[in-house]
Amino acid sequence: QVQLVESGGGLVQAGGSLRLSCAFSGRSISSFTMGWFRQAPGKEREDVASLSRGGDRTYYAESVKGRFTISRDNDTNTVYLQMISLNPEDTAVYYCAADRADKSPTTRSRPDTYDYWGQGTQVTVSS
Repeated sequence: QVQLVESGGGLVQAGGSLRLSCAFSGRSISSFTMGWFRQAPGKEREDVASLSRGGDRTYYAESVKGRFTISRDNDTNTVYLQMISLNPEDTAVYYCAADRADKSPTTRSRPDTYDYWGQGTQVTVSS
């Protein structure tokens, strides 16, 4: 049974950094496309970043490009989201997601194409 558990969220001042972790269990993480999504109060869940099954392709939403980095450690079955230069607009619950299928430029940003989700971790950026 695939399970995802996020950690690393918290309260940070604008301009600060955080690193989110997603512990993946039940299968080898290298067989899954991994994604990070976020949802702010009153807003729809939106894509942040994704990493291909092969680990060779990354995708970032325009709003986080150059500031966030997604990475994977196959030995520990963990996916990371390194976030720098945070601003209040980054405040949201961040979710880790996984799916067995390769993703196209169209599907990698769609939450409904991912089968497995974590419970989320809160990130709050104060101004």
